[in-house]
Amino acid sequence: MRVYVPLTLPGLAEAHETGVLAAEPFAAYAVTPALREWCGTDDLEELEYAALGEAAHASLRLLAGDSGAAPRRIVVAVDVADGAVTPDADGLGEVTVAASARLAKAAAVHADADDAEADVTAAARAIEAADGGDDAAGATVDGAEDHELLWFATQEIPALLAPR
Repeated sequence: MRVYVPLTLPGLAEAHETGVLAAEPFAAYAVTPALREWCGTDDLEELEYAALGEAAHASLRLLAGDSGAAPRRIVVAVDVADGAVTPDADGLGEVTVAASARLAKAAAVHADADDAEADVTAAARAIEAADGGDDAAGATVDGAEDHELLWFATQEIPALLAPR
């Protein structure tokens, strides 16, 4: 099963250094029954895009908790054994993976382009209020979500981590 692991650039740097994307158990996002119902489609590509979007939203929460991290949402797509994945009852596409994941097994890295920096910074500051129902903060978060995450091969991780 393909899962999407939300990170920050420092988290990606640590995974690149250690080779461990996530230790068991870890939280991720995937195509779950709840996500299928919410999306109202069986199109796997659309469903995976929705799961990626939920992981990008979770990356904003990580950025909100790490003021030193560069303002770029990072999501790593990795395939894990189906039996290791348990959907969380309370979340849209949220899963717990009862296995570790090595970065070498990752399919791709998704990251914001440099031009998203201002919107991602504002969204990370507003995410808590948006989660609490603040409409203005929600609009700010939507501003970051208007930026498509770019696709990178895992071989491109050093370039993503290079200082800008």
